[in-house]
Amino acid sequence: MKPDMFRKPVSILVGLGFPAEIRSVLDAYRYLCEWPSSSRDTAHSIALKACSAALRGEIEAETARSLFTVFAERHDLLAPDTGVVAASRSGRDRDPHVR
Repeated sequence: MKPDMFRKPVSILVGLGFPAEIRSVLDAYRYLCEWPSSSRDTAHSIALKACSAALRGEIEAETARSLFTVFAERHDLLAPDTGVVAASRSGRDRDPHVR
């Protein structure tokens, strides 16, 4: 595994709510660079600096991932966990009393 790869991708919603996976520090860095200037805040600045430091090898990729995740949470970008959604739907399909 490359040193900038995340152990687990960060799933975010892009465009019209389509899920996308951010798999590496470079993916996160590119996403943050494309974020509109008018919407940049402290969470964006911290995540961008962390990604930059991780790309230079100054901090671990997982540290940058954590800070990118905080940025995504603050901006309501995190996609729902599809495993949880699938499990809840399959439970509903089996139990006729659950609506």
